[in-house]
Amino acid sequence: MSFLQYCFDKCVAVLFRTVTAFLSYMRRGAPKAYPDEVRYIPSRDASRTIKVHVYRTSSATGPSPVLINFHGSGFILPVHGADDEFCRQMSRETKCTVLDVRYRLAPENPFPAALNDVQDSINYVLGRPDEFDTSRVSLSGFSAGGNLSLSASANLFPQDTFHCVIAIYPVTDLYTNAHDKVAPNPLEKKQIPPRVARFFDRCYVPASFDPCDPRISPSFAPVDQFPRRILMITTDGDTLAPEAETLGSELAKRPGSQVVMERMVGCWHGWDKTTKPGSPQQEAKERAYRMAVEMLNE
Repeated sequence: MSFLQYCFDKCVAVLFRTVTAFLSYMRRGAPKAYPDEVRYIPSRDASRTIKVHVYRTSSATGPSPVLINFHGSGFILPVHGADDEFCRQMSRETKCTVLDVRYRLAPENPFPAALNDVQDSINYVLGRPDEFDTSRVSLSGFSAGGNLSLSASANLFPQDTFHCVIAIYPVTDLYTNAHDKVAPNPLEKKQIPPRVARFFDRCYVPASFDPCDPRISPSFAPVDQFPRRILMITTDGDTLAPEAETLGSELAKRPGSQVVMERMVGCWHGWDKTTKPGSPQQEAKERAYRMAVEMLNE
């Protein structure tokens, strides 16, 4: 990426961040997270640490199962803490301690910076058997976080490392042009504009990397490298749904796999963060989170 291109992308990213923060404030007030602990864990880079929100389970005695969560971001938006409700429910209704990880963002830190943070946070958990049950480590992620969860589980660790992976409206294919992606319900008005999606992808993937790299696009990873137990939640108003569903269908063909997929009707990318009580979208959110609880408890 040229310096001028970086400067342009940086300015646009700042604009996106400002607008997103303003709209979030107008809808819900200043976003807040209520973890039980804020922890700063080691990074492979000696000069920095990785911020983690910790949600403790009340049912664990001794080393607890653990869920490591990665928030959505389009790879550029600083919305760590947006999954507070999900993380709290998982800690309350399962035996898992939940670690919600803040990973580095593009364009300041393009691939593989975020994935390196993901790998470092997983290694942190695996290296603490006195605190965590390392035989019951699960991953979850929303959108870009779903991409990171799937990518890490399929490319960076042995298949039997993880109890399960929960991917909610993940992006799995950064090779296909965003203009060629069509939502199952093309009439949904809250789709990600193709130009926006292309900008996010360009910020995350440097020109020196092949977007078909399975660490970038888990749709291109060999299916036999993924964990056996996968929950894939998509929505009918999301242009990213077909690629995630295609990957899920391929994973489900493996002998011994337990792949649970559900497409939420009348919903859109990120719908669970803006639902209204009593709405069909709220019911879909409750169902999706309940399915995550069931997967973790199995």
